[in-house]
Amino acid sequence: MDVNCATLRGDTAMSTLFGHTKGAFTGAQTDRPGLLRKADHGILFLDEIGELGADEQAMLLKAIEDKKFFPVGSDKYVESDFQLIAGTNRDLRHAATIGRFRVDLLARIDMWTFKIPALRERVEDIEPNVEYELERFAQVSSTTIRFNAEARSAYTRFAVSSEALWSGNFRELSASITRMATLSDGGRITEPLVQQEITRLRASWNRETPDDVARIPGVKLEKIDLFDRMQLQAVLDVCRKSRSLADAGRKLFAASRAEKVRPNDSDRLRKYLARFGLDWPVSDT
Repeated sequence: MDVNCATLRGDTAMSTLFGHTKGAFTGAQTDRPGLLRKADHGILFLDEIGELGADEQAMLLKAIEDKKFFPVGSDKYVESDFQLIAGTNRDLRHAATIGRFRVDLLARIDMWTFKIPALRERVEDIEPNVEYELERFAQVSSTTIRFNAEARSAYTRFAVSSEALWSGNFRELSASITRMATLSDGGRITEPLVQQEITRLRASWNRETPDDVARIPGVKLEKIDLFDRMQLQAVLDVCRKSRSLADAGRKLFAASRAEKVRPNDSDRLRKYLARFGLDWPVSDT
């Protein structure tokens, strides 16, 4: 059984997961077993578990540890022995640090962790999925759509390049193909249409550029490579969290500074920032 926790809110969340008794709340006209109970002696997949509210997290922890829980509106435990698989695109350790996710629940579910690479890290999967999305569009619309040879080459070249962020992963790729298929004329996706879509994607991803970089006066993002933008953002994150430029430099150059007789971390960091016309406004005390 599976459920996307991002779709659960309030009584609906509790009821969906833990079930409810008749009359537990307005609209509860019959008893409902809930997914945890239905998963007894089976597997429950909770996608986007980081979206669960505090109350649901507490009850889920109880259900995992004791294999029993209260349905909404009931004063009697029900039992369920299930295996839990959880998915999330959030950093749960960070969420636990700032109080948005229970530390004890994280400890219980973090026994085995598997990271699924983002689409931009699996460029070999892009071209096969372009064809898949075209076939799916054909099934829905009863219209066969194909790329011109030049158009396919241009789109594929861009889609697998380092410039393509694919921040929405396969959903974003699917939306991109659907847009071009919908706008195609005579069942053909042409090179001008591909260039129009590439322009749209670039604009979208530029809006997603980390705020610290985007807000720097005088910095032209289009003239900074994606690699440099990401590196610069990481450096600015450290600077923002440090007491001084020297403190930031010590963190950033912790490995290489050990090889220097007289390390000058703030000077190294200042020279790096100067490449982008920046001078971090903190003291070197």
